[in-house]
Amino acid sequence: MSRGIRNLTVSVPTDELAADLGGLPDGVELVVWPMDEPAPRERFDLVVPPYMSMTRVLERLEGIEVGLVQSQSIGYDGVADILPAGLTFANAASVHETSTAELAVGLAIASQRRIDDFARDTAAGRWSPQFADSLADRRVLLLGYGGVGKAVAARLLPFEVELTAVARRARVEDGMPVHGVDELPGLLGAAEIVIVTLPGGDDTRHIVDDALLSGLPDGALVVNVGRGPLVDTDALVDHVRRGRIRAALDVTDPEPLPEGHPLWGLPGVLIAPHVGGASSAMRPRIARLVRTQIERLSRGEAPLNVVLGG
Repeated sequence: MSRGIRNLTVSVPTDELAADLGGLPDGVELVVWPMDEPAPRERFDLVVPPYMSMTRVLERLEGIEVGLVQSQSIGYDGVADILPAGLTFANAASVHETSTAELAVGLAIASQRRIDDFARDTAAGRWSPQFADSLADRRVLLLGYGGVGKAVAARLLPFEVELTAVARRARVEDGMPVHGVDELPGLLGAAEIVIVTLPGGDDTRHIVDDALLSGLPDGALVVNVGRGPLVDTDALVDHVRRGRIRAALDVTDPEPLPEGHPLWGLPGVLIAPHVGGASSAMRPRIARLVRTQIERLSRGEAPLNVVLGG
């Protein structure tokens, strides 16, 4: 590829992201396009779709010449089915891992130390001390050792947990022994907390099923910050209702969780509304990634994080 500077046309969905990008290489035309109406250009070198509604608007790229679609999310399950043919798609690896890991550890602490109970007591003006379970000294099974999993591990270790990591294949990575998923059944009986960070998709759908939940000891906590369909919701509801398992979920299946769903109000369940990456850390990090992609494209270099096409 040529190493010379190229003129680029770049679409971003908001004025805020446009402002966050700051100074860009000469020759970059920046267009704010929320993708809520037809494309204002017939060609873009880079398109950044809106964050939460990307899958509903990708069809607007049909018939438009696009060099790269840069998602603002890490996950991309299902995107291949709706991305117009021939387009290259990059995910937002490096943007959300730290925030999602913060929430995973926060959900684990909140559930262990009964902070959700204290929040209800605060609203009711009630002083009701409890002796709770610690995070320290717990045996934690980390299911998934990609970017988010590694960020969770880095934050868990200072809490003095006994950490066991599981991923698709066994390996030692950065000094961490990682078990293969085929070893999972033999690891469940010792796990007091399971934190799920896997990506979605057919290969991982319902990996947390009745068999996995049945293999955990009574009182175990399941934390899911990956994707909702990783967990068989019916099986989870059954185990929680029987007092066997507790759950802290940033993602659910279905999602959003409808009014009246049995997970709402179920004792032992704490739910966050899919906000793992929704923190103040996102804006500067997505801007840094988009700016890096623009600079690479302007130099004729391959973009980062390509997961589809290309």
